Amino acid sequence: MEKKPLTSPYSGVLGWIDARLPIPRMLDQEYLQFRVPKNLTYFWSFGGILMLTLMTLIISGLALGMHYKPSADEAFDSVQRIMRDVNYGWLIRYMHMNAAHFFFIAVYIHIFRGIYFGSYKQPRELLWIFGVIIFFLMMATAFLGYTLPWGQMSYWGATVITNLFSAIPFVGDSIVVWLLGGYNVGDATVNRFYVLHWFTAFAIVGVVLLHVTALHITGSNNPSGIEPKDDSETLTFNPFMTIKDLHGAVVFFTIFAFALFFVPDYLGHADNYIPANPLVTPAHIVPEWYFLPFYAILRAIPDKLMGVVAMVASIGLLAFLPWLDTSRIRSCVFRPVWKWLTLLFVFNFFVLMYVGAMPAEGTYVTIARVATVYWFLYLVVLAPLVGLVEVPNRLPADIHEYERMKQSGEIRFLPFRLPGLPWPTEAEKAQEKAPTRSVPAE
Repeated sequence: MEKKPLTSPYSGVLGWIDARLPIPRMLDQEYLQFRVPKNLTYFWSFGGILMLTLMTLIISGLALGMHYKPSADEAFDSVQRIMRDVNYGWLIRYMHMNAAHFFFIAVYIHIFRGIYFGSYKQPRELLWIFGVIIFFLMMATAFLGYTLPWGQMSYWGATVITNLFSAIPFVGDSIVVWLLGGYNVGDATVNRFYVLHWFTAFAIVGVVLLHVTALHITGSNNPSGIEPKDDSETLTFNPFMTIKDLHGAVVFFTIFAFALFFVPDYLGHADNYIPANPLVTPAHIVPEWYFLPFYAILRAIPDKLMGVVAMVASIGLLAFLPWLDTSRIRSCVFRPVWKWLTLLFVFNFFVLMYVGAMPAEGTYVTIARVATVYWFLYLVVLAPLVGLVEVPNRLPADIHEYERMKQSGEIRFLPFRLPGLPWPTEAEKAQEKAPTRSVPAE
């Protein structure tokens, strides 16, 4: 068989490398020349922000791993030694800890943006599913990492969460023993959690690569939910989105730097600066803030097994949202009913976060149960039902028309006016009452 000649559009050393391993060509096609809809907002910058934050976590984690001692006797002291004796150890540790918090802040914005603008709909179903898998891995990685400092909240958090696996019929107790390395949280637990923390972190990197690959096959969604019809409705990623993403990243990491240098422990828990003591149970065991909504769902169900099922299902059902949502319209911008229900869903998320931090008693339990009901009602009942009966607003023919409608004030992202903005004119009100189109935005 005749071999193809080695060719490359580049010259010199870069051309020699590209002819044998076409990574430069791939970067040019998938980054410099990759086309995106021209109407993307700063909400679409959070994908790049998440990549930078993940890199920060991995690099700082590698530095911490060189000094950390994964044993029950030395774990807590090794963290204190990093903070006090290692050059810039305090900075590396606080950077890793706060990057985890900001990673979840960015990912929650990323998820709710995807829900609001319908980024889970055809043809991006697999892209969305990869995102849900990443979120599950993030939760696992964060939990495993939270136990490693071996403070009071780390120890008792590990005890409570690992015991949830015992609710699984037949094999639950065996899973708990395997996870702990024994019948209680101890030395083997720290060692196993340390290894699993690294494993799940690099698993995230692998699934992120699949996530980005799927994105580059289907292309980015946009606020209108309308696919670009030609190149006049798109821009090359570089330099346009590069500059926009860098601008968003500068703002995001400025806030991150403020938290890092001025309030590094603000989102942490004071009890975790007390060495783990199996004989003293904290008065109120609370997980990290990013677990609180799902912790509230867990506690809202009286039965242990059903509570665990509800907690896992509350995240797992998101993977089926492309099929649960029956509407043929992507963006909430053109869905007057679903827009309000989605905003209520986001508000409900913060309600669950609040009650998850409160004691499981009295009014807090009642609020948690109501919020849990709405979480599942939104995903399982309202998503299929509203999509069948809702009458959407008038759809633009293309992204050009969408931009004109947006500039004229006919289109608003939110169903209400922010303070200081004018209310709609009579012409805008008349336009909103115009006959709707039934053409799907797909």
